[in-house]
Amino acid sequence: MFAADSLVGPSIPWFSLSPVLALLAGACFLMLVGSLAPQWPRGLYGIVSAVTAGAAIVLSFFVWDNISDGSPYTAISDTLSIDHFSILGIITICVALLLVSLTTSDYLIREHDDGPELFVLYLVAAIGGIVMVMANDLIVLFLGLETLSLALYVLAASNRRRTQSQESGLKYFILGGFSSAFFLYGIALIYGATGSTNLSAIAEKLAGSQAFPRNDTLLLVGIGLLLVGLAFKVAAVPFQVWTPDVYQGAPTPVTSFMASAAKAAAFAALLRITVTALQSRVDDWRPVIWVLGVLSLVVGSLLAVVQTNVKRMLAYSSISHAGFILLGVEAAAHTGKADASDGVAASMTYLLLYTVLVIGTFAVVGLVAGKGDGGTELSDFRGLGRTKPALALALSLFLLAQAGVPLTSGFVAKFGVIQSSVVVESYAIAIIAMVASVIGAFLYLRIMVSAWMDEPEGEPVEPRVPVLTWLTITAAAAFTLVVGVVPGWLLDATRNVVSFAG
Repeated sequence: MFAADSLVGPSIPWFSLSPVLALLAGACFLMLVGSLAPQWPRGLYGIVSAVTAGAAIVLSFFVWDNISDGSPYTAISDTLSIDHFSILGIITICVALLLVSLTTSDYLIREHDDGPELFVLYLVAAIGGIVMVMANDLIVLFLGLETLSLALYVLAASNRRRTQSQESGLKYFILGGFSSAFFLYGIALIYGATGSTNLSAIAEKLAGSQAFPRNDTLLLVGIGLLLVGLAFKVAAVPFQVWTPDVYQGAPTPVTSFMASAAKAAAFAALLRITVTALQSRVDDWRPVIWVLGVLSLVVGSLLAVVQTNVKRMLAYSSISHAGFILLGVEAAAHTGKADASDGVAASMTYLLLYTVLVIGTFAVVGLVAGKGDGGTELSDFRGLGRTKPALALALSLFLLAQAGVPLTSGFVAKFGVIQSSVVVESYAIAIIAMVASVIGAFLYLRIMVSAWMDEPEGEPVEPRVPVLTWLTITAAAAFTLVVGVVPGWLLDATRNVVSFAG
């Protein structure tokens, strides 16, 4: 009794955690009320999920402004970081959640399977991703990683009528379990080498240690295992083997969520660990990031070109985009250069812009695929420009943006990460990235040619465009053009993310 009375818990900044609490409240509401009440009107589950994500975005802007007026800080016994970096990551994940909730709502109605389960899993996955983004402790980061991963395993296998969906969920679960084991073992080894799992404490310990202490091998192996676990989540070569099969088999809206929110959370965690906790050991992990980036750029671009299934094409394209984001991570590792921090800002900007692009692209792919996600071959897109010219035009815009064509957000994203590499004199990887971008452009042109110029083999594709999906595609297309033409406001805002709490 005396021990309980004398226990003093950590101070909790409820306002700073309000975006996470909003998502938690939305998940509990959907899970309890949605399961206990009679069937809701069609599409209402998705609208509730989207409104919850929108509320979290609004709250994130208030927290951003609050940090701007003060300074970044850590919370809950130094386990969570409240800074512009984490808030931008939260906004990226919530934008993905909002857009995917709208497309999923129409997808479930088309599949005659409307219910709250998928949206609860989306919200839980988003909470896990946000914990990863904010984590200032490796144990907390692992909890967020597992929360995100377990929800994604179920989401990938959520279409019980398709064997491909079941297969993708099983593959993702098995390989994801291995990656989590690598990550957890890496945490254990780093704890053994430094005596702490807190990122700030690890940074302080390593900065004050000798260059080659007796436990250096233990530390290096731990860093390597951490990178393996996170490289799996971001789909970097050679840990990308799960990506094509899972992307192809999972329901199309779930695929877009994995390619956007999950990738953003994993990259944000990778950036925070490497740039803060392991800053004094950049010479050890920077070459690994360089190799991962080059392999992802080359393998992703080359293998994407030879695919005939559009979802597999976009899966390999996602691997190539991971390589571009790794350019920013590699640039941030040049801590001796004055502009090295630009790599952090460029990577986070890329994640936000790519999130909108990839969700818009998969929204169009999902409409063409039709019921059961069966029509995802390249031949299924023939004639789309004749029957649905507006839809084909939106798809072309998204593909051109992913190729990095000027006056689109994709150009802003790719220019940012390549510039960050050039500034720190990483010329080799910058040149490889530009060559990979040219190779990847052929992939996007193949899809566009099929949609606009190829003759359909049978009846031309004439997909129905539901209201919520149309709204998602329109918003994504407008954002892509606005940022491409007037990028200054976004770039000015993302420059603040280089100041980490702790």
